[in-house]
Amino acid sequence: MDGLKEVLGMYVGENESSKYWLMVLNDLKNRGLEDVLIFATDNLPGFSQAITAVYPKAEIQKCIIHQIRNSTRYVNYKDIRELMKDLKTVYKANTENTALIQLDYFEDKWGKKYPSCVSSWRNNWAELSTFFKYPPEIRKLMYTTNTIENFNRQLRKVTKNKNNISNRIFL
Repeated sequence: MDGLKEVLGMYVGENESSKYWLMVLNDLKNRGLEDVLIFATDNLPGFSQAITAVYPKAEIQKCIIHQIRNSTRYVNYKDIRELMKDLKTVYKANTENTALIQLDYFEDKWGKKYPSCVSSWRNNWAELSTFFKYPPEIRKLMYTTNTIENFNRQLRKVTKNKNNISNRIFL
């Protein structure tokens, strides 16, 4: 896929609250970012609400990788391999309808033992399934925030051994 990935801004904040994200999104809008087709996000509290407030027409795709990590946090290590195999049939499905059928099978198999895992997928489904509306060739670009995380990792690597930036003006 050809295309351009561009950093639109870097922000320093105390935390990633909805108030923080509202400030970031309003800044981007004030700087001329008028329309956004889709936001790929972590499952941070308040982020979806902030996006909807500033860009009401934008679609939201929560990161599948973060969803997997969050929803399987309390799965017994003896079950994790089989559960992950079953879960993969959900997010790797060709269509949303197939994914929902697979989610039903997943719930039938694991719902009693790991109800919080299943409910996490059910409760977030509207923002976990957005990528199914798009061609398979671009879905992986949309359902994960790994590109952003890789950028942040590289940034930390460069700044780790440098003097701490003590003055916010330099940022």
